[in-house]
Amino acid sequence: MKSRMKRLAALLLAGTMIFSMAACGGKSDPADKATSDTSSNTSDNASNNASGDTSGDAKVTEAAKEPVTIKIAWWGSDKRHEYTQKLLDLYTELNPNVKFEASPSGWDGYFERLSTQAASGSMPDIVQMDYLYISTYAKNNSLADLQEFIDSGVLDVSNVDENILNTGSIGSKRTGIPLSTSILAVTYNPAAIEAAGATVPADNWTWEDYIELNTKVAQKTGEPSALNSIIGPFGDSNFFNYWVRQHGGMLFKEDGTGLGFEDDAITAEYFQMWKDMSDANVSPDPDEQSQLAAVGKEALPIVNDKAATTIEWNNFTSIVSGANDKLKLALMPSSFEGNGLWLKPGMFFSVSESSKVKEECAKFISWFINSEEANDIIAGERGTPVSSAIRDYMMKSGTMTEQQVEMFGYVDKAAAVAGKTPAPDPSGIAEVNEAFANAGNSVLYGQATAQEAAATFRKQATEILERNNAAK
Repeated sequence: MKSRMKRLAALLLAGTMIFSMAACGGKSDPADKATSDTSSNTSDNASNNASGDTSGDAKVTEAAKEPVTIKIAWWGSDKRHEYTQKLLDLYTELNPNVKFEASPSGWDGYFERLSTQAASGSMPDIVQMDYLYISTYAKNNSLADLQEFIDSGVLDVSNVDENILNTGSIGSKRTGIPLSTSILAVTYNPAAIEAAGATVPADNWTWEDYIELNTKVAQKTGEPSALNSIIGPFGDSNFFNYWVRQHGGMLFKEDGTGLGFEDDAITAEYFQMWKDMSDANVSPDPDEQSQLAAVGKEALPIVNDKAATTIEWNNFTSIVSGANDKLKLALMPSSFEGNGLWLKPGMFFSVSESSKVKEECAKFISWFINSEEANDIIAGERGTPVSSAIRDYMMKSGTMTEQQVEMFGYVDKAAAVAGKTPAPDPSGIAEVNEAFANAGNSVLYGQATAQEAAATFRKQATEILERNNAAK
């Protein structure tokens, strides 16, 4: 992971120094199926969709028949790849003039490849973009401003909460359209917990309760039980962000030039907690974590009834439901006064500044977030749909699985206790994440104390953030 993150950071920095990177994001989707009760509006819908109406009925008109090829990239599991390709095929079926060149991949290496493409001027028209990196690409003028398509009606965001919609705005530009909302959760395995004679989590549980539960299961199975998906507790800054917010602080300053909290004891306590659990075989050591990263989410021990918990986003149970449909969600543990949770955009679609088909990309993104037909296929796999109309439709459809219903319900429960959504991560986040991973793993390996590693992380993060975000 270290070498990967170093290459990514170097490429992003090179893009900043040499030229503006070209980034793009999104997915292609066909229009909603026409129904008998809308047949009388066919001519109006055709006219509206020709100009970008997003009701879901992307019908072909004379003006829309010019051949268009949209290059699109996204990360995800095989399940996501399969259904996204179905969406692209359906969109082409309903809009024969639109073709796609798809570049699906896993999360690992996705942004490294995107940086390479940016450096060579070969980025796709639409890219799936993450909250961790949207600021970096936006500030390098890589992403198109989509506000003009919102203003013209091509891109319909009328059913998207304004606070979530604004997470895609960097500076004065609307550089990303959120596709879904996500919020941190503890996924737990009732079978593994019951077999160990432990009690499933309550909504008011603490970190002490979390450690006790996972210790019991680890002692029963002989394997680490407290997981952090496939990335580990230091894989990126999201889990640590929750920890800092619980202490009443912010991970980053508002201007992105440094850490937003002053007390290194907060960082040291986080490192020490995972060090103690790793030493007791309650959570994976770095080598074990590397092995978990290689197997993928559907093969994680929690899915195979060998671990009690994993900290993930709330769509995890839906993602792995094909392998285990018995997993449940619990609120994150809390032992402090601050409000740690925040509602996060699950991911964005962004359009590259260099794209020659921006309006067609905007039409597709609009359909993706507003189409009932598309969301029947997506089925909440990318997170809770960002459109309130689509959420209502899916809840009333009677087609949702138990995991999907719980995922939607968890958002409502967690949002009731969540704090303000932080700004997108500042430029240089890839380097900050690498420094954080190196510091945390140095503690697990016994190369540094938690206090030493916390001080090292602050020094390195401050230098990185000042270099990337201080006014020139």
